[in-house]
Amino acid sequence: MRGRPMGRRALFALVTAGAGVAVLPGVARAQDVRSIDLGGSPTAVAVNPVTGLAYVTDPEAGTVSVVDPRAAAAVAVIRVGGAPGDVAVDPKANRIYVANPPAGTVVVLDGRTHDLVSVIGAGSGASALAVDERANRVYAASGATGTLAVLDGISCTLSALVPGPKPSLGGIAVDAGRKLAYCASTGTDSLEVFSIDSGEFVASVKVGARPTAVAVHTESGSVYVANSGIHHMSIVDAATHTERKTVLLRSESSSLAVHQGTNTVYTNGGQNGLSRVDGGSGTLTGELPLGINPGDVAVDQRTRTVFVTDPLHGRVSLVRDF
Repeated sequence: MRGRPMGRRALFALVTAGAGVAVLPGVARAQDVRSIDLGGSPTAVAVNPVTGLAYVTDPEAGTVSVVDPRAAAAVAVIRVGGAPGDVAVDPKANRIYVANPPAGTVVVLDGRTHDLVSVIGAGSGASALAVDERANRVYAASGATGTLAVLDGISCTLSALVPGPKPSLGGIAVDAGRKLAYCASTGTDSLEVFSIDSGEFVASVKVGARPTAVAVHTESGSVYVANSGIHHMSIVDAATHTERKTVLLRSESSSLAVHQGTNTVYTNGGQNGLSRVDGGSGTLTGELPLGINPGDVAVDQRTRTVFVTDPLHGRVSLVRDF
């Protein structure tokens, strides 16, 4: 039986009303929070842990801003045209990949000069990106057709265009060591598992409502899924391909990132800010109010600085020691 959809506040009140069924932590602190004005509508963000630079897309302006946290400023604006969506970094090759869903292309930029290297056809609607730096490959999932494009980072060519098992694919993450890629399927509330060796989708895992973002902790193989239609984050076991736990959040989550050294997950599933989750125990350990509903989230693996976009106010926040 299907009832009337329940609003965010009503659902949260119902979940938390059960006499200590779930205890959410209070406000946490960060050592330093800085906001950088970029203007426009900054959307997706990715960080190069080698150079420390962050790359922020603006689909309305057709640009990528290069943010230097040391200067607390945007040090360059790259015009890539179109409507740039997701962005991914290959720190080993020092290249930046930018998805342009309307054109079905991926723009390749040189991380040193920020010059255009190439534009690769990736299939209609290619919108979510992940990099396998070990193999120098890039994966682009299509939200329009459900296809998965495999791109060669050396030759900057399309190696394969794999039909997906579901009509559309959202966020994507790669586990290079286990040779697996994970794609969120928003329309079917599932996580689709792709074998890099066989070049085929091999499993489907039921997760929360409307999953939109995926991250992998490479040492443990745990897969974290942001569910934009419900107040929890899913944790999927890589060995069994099952959802082993859900983490209650105060709000729906549409983006997340994991710090590999500590297995800490940062997500925008907090009320007007960030939530922090211990990936090992699967517990919510802190919340940081930022006064905004965050957009995308990324973390510098070297410094543990968290980058949070604010499309509404044209800013990106840098959060240290949270």
